[in-house]
Amino acid sequence: MREINSTEIRKVVRDLAIAAAHDLEPDILEALRTARARETGELAGNILDLLLANAEIASRERIPVCQDTGTGILFLELGQEVHIQGDLNEALQEGVRLGYEEGYLRKSVCDPLTRKNTGTNTPAVVHLEVVPGDRLTIRFLPKGCGSENMSSLVMLPPADGTEGVVRHVIDMVVAAGSNPCPPMIVGVGLGGSFEKAALLAKKALLRPVGLRNVRTDVAALEERLLREINAHGQGVHGFGGITTALAVHMEIFPCHIASLPVAINIQCHAHRHKEIVI
Repeated sequence: MREINSTEIRKVVRDLAIAAAHDLEPDILEALRTARARETGELAGNILDLLLANAEIASRERIPVCQDTGTGILFLELGQEVHIQGDLNEALQEGVRLGYEEGYLRKSVCDPLTRKNTGTNTPAVVHLEVVPGDRLTIRFLPKGCGSENMSSLVMLPPADGTEGVVRHVIDMVVAAGSNPCPPMIVGVGLGGSFEKAALLAKKALLRPVGLRNVRTDVAALEERLLREINAHGQGVHGFGGITTALAVHMEIFPCHIASLPVAINIQCHAHRHKEIVI
């Protein structure tokens, strides 16, 4: 049995929160550069130049890449041969609090009824999965509200089939317009249950940008959705062009014979996420 102290987890989460706010990952930066190289719209190209410049300045000057530093979403894979010394949830929440406090990040979490700010950007949302092994993997995804508000979840009748899924995803993305700050990454969760589909859609965002699903039929569906979304021509920040979305990532899970859950979780161009394995 391997021991991991909760104080180490607290420090790691603090560092992840600060780094995520300042430094975009290489996959999203490369996707933006690729989009800029092929973009034909003059205004869209200019905005992509600004987005790339903004990311460079944020990293160099250690300031947030976006003023909306998001709600903290934590995905944990806890090896079954790991024992946590101390309170795991307390360490996670304290790490987020310290990250937002010491990183001078905007605190946006509030009570849903009174709208009173918690003042700490906590509690963060935590998803924990127990897996084989003796490691702890922590993924931090600060989720901004402009893109999060464009999420959707629908229980389609199975008779709608693949074409119904395609129509719903495209309709929702087109209806979102410029609100999620495109170019976006579209996470789709297909199957499972009401709550599983939503979790799948969010987890899909953690996959490296443009990396296809291992199932060839799902990968083909991802490619089709990306083509058709971009064919609508809304483009960068809604100003036209050929780059509304950088990628569509779909995760699937078996579902009941009488249902077809479809969830969509959109991520903005500032696709902030960090990961560490302890």
